[in-house]
Amino acid sequence: MKILDHPTRILFFTGKGGVGKTSLACATAVSLADQGKKVLLVSTDPASNLDEVLGVKLGNHPTPVLSVPNLSGMNLDPQASAAEYRERMVGPYRKLLPAAAIKSMEEQFSGSCTLEIAAFDEFSRLLGDTKATAEFDHVIFDTAPTGHTLRLLSLPSAWSSFLTANSTGTSCLGPLAGLQAQQELYQQTVKSLGDGKLTTLVMVTRPEITAIREAARTSVELAGLGIHNQHLIINGFFTTIHADDVIAVAMQARVATSIATMPPALASLPRSTVPLTAIGIQGIASLRAMASGTEFVSVEKIPDAPLLRLPLGLGSLMDDLAAPGHGVILAMGKGGVGKTTVAAAVAIGLAERGHRVHLSTTDPAAHIAAAVIGNSMPNLQVSRIDPQQETAKYTAEVMSTAGAALDAAGKALLAEDLRSPCTEEIAVFRAFAQVVAEGQNQFVVLDTAPTGHTILLLDAALAYHKEVARQASQMPESVSNLLPRLRNPEFTRVLIVTLPEATPVHEAAQLQHDLRRAEIEPYAWVINQSLAPLTVSDPVLKSRQSHEWKFIHEVVDQQARRTVLIRWQSDPPTGVAALEKLLS
Repeated sequence: MKILDHPTRILFFTGKGGVGKTSLACATAVSLADQGKKVLLVSTDPASNLDEVLGVKLGNHPTPVLSVPNLSGMNLDPQASAAEYRERMVGPYRKLLPAAAIKSMEEQFSGSCTLEIAAFDEFSRLLGDTKATAEFDHVIFDTAPTGHTLRLLSLPSAWSSFLTANSTGTSCLGPLAGLQAQQELYQQTVKSLGDGKLTTLVMVTRPEITAIREAARTSVELAGLGIHNQHLIINGFFTTIHADDVIAVAMQARVATSIATMPPALASLPRSTVPLTAIGIQGIASLRAMASGTEFVSVEKIPDAPLLRLPLGLGSLMDDLAAPGHGVILAMGKGGVGKTTVAAAVAIGLAERGHRVHLSTTDPAAHIAAAVIGNSMPNLQVSRIDPQQETAKYTAEVMSTAGAALDAAGKALLAEDLRSPCTEEIAVFRAFAQVVAEGQNQFVVLDTAPTGHTILLLDAALAYHKEVARQASQMPESVSNLLPRLRNPEFTRVLIVTLPEATPVHEAAQLQHDLRRAEIEPYAWVINQSLAPLTVSDPVLKSRQSHEWKFIHEVVDQQARRTVLIRWQSDPPTGVAALEKLLS
């Protein structure tokens, strides 16, 4: 990889979910450590899988990776960071103030806003405080999927300007005294992000049209933040010499088409390409092979054939999904597994049966409209929850209700409070609850955000009750009834979408565990983009095909009550006709 030729001290790996950020960040870290550099690898993704890829249990502080001298890793755990942050803010006052006052302070620092600022605070410390990472030659960040990453990268400016403008001493974060001291650190964070001699933003994409489109959007938004020091990696590049393998030829054609249609702004960036691996990236040996460009192919013994009797496509689910005549269907899973595709196909299937359907998403990186391009069904509504629109609407509502009876000073205080970055999260959450409520009279199909964000969104329901009630005069019915609706199996069906690979399956299993803790029982698992039912002869594809089986077995035998398999599609699953193929 060219990025290894002259790496800057700080490397950010970002991109659409599922493009291989973690694998490439780990491969880069291992390669630099093998060269004798001291390296710290950090994940800012709430759904981090660094532990699984590196084979070591990581925490909220640097932990040596014993199998790779010079390499340490850590996960930024929002909950742990929030606990540490809360204690830093409250601890000094425990012996000075009455118990009731301490309890009130702890309550101020118990909301979702504190969770966000605490994780950001730790991120800023690592990036903006050179002393915090002085012992390392390189700091590599494996960042969360695109929407979350862009929000994280924009926060330094947002929090800094909010603290500068706020003159009241209070906010949805509680007292600002503890935050004012951080302004210098936040400003240094902004400076570090845009310093091309210090930092490189490595944008990772797959050679797929939607992923490249997302990378181009990311590039433009980063440039808008003053971050022009970018490098592009195209991961999973595939070519074949086996002209008789129709699947391999189709895959090569899809790769070529996606590269040919790359937007000029993205095409002009420094670029590296990484070949499609023959096996999943897991373990240090595979990471070293990925970094060096070497390839090893292994074909495991394929298990007995009964699994081929798994239903192929979504058609076998449609009768049951359509039976209630209304309700909510959630497509959930790790980023990049095809949630948008599955959600769009289900929505089309329901609409073709004559039902009214609202297809929407809470994922800022989703391309719902592109998936159903060419839709002419009058009973299919397609939308996206737009953060800016929802924030403006929510702000206006709060000012006209909670702010109606306030004097000029009170209105100024409320308006100032609403300018904090946390307001957007509240507004998006409320919009999510409102869309779910529509399932009382029609079908709502939601392509949800990547796993970690989705769970935070669902778990935040009760926490947001307090936050919304603090600003608004009353709790919306849609918010107060959200969890009961999500827990009702007659109203909500969850489709867990995964790929037949280690990380997506194991992350989906953790998602299922978290859903069950929240008393939400998944309806079915969808194993997407599988080579298992296809005939291939290309050695890379045969190797990948054989390695799928153990993960298909794991889903069927250990995880799912009901499973369907979707073949890898020769044509991109975009447009109504292509999506209908997933229903047969």
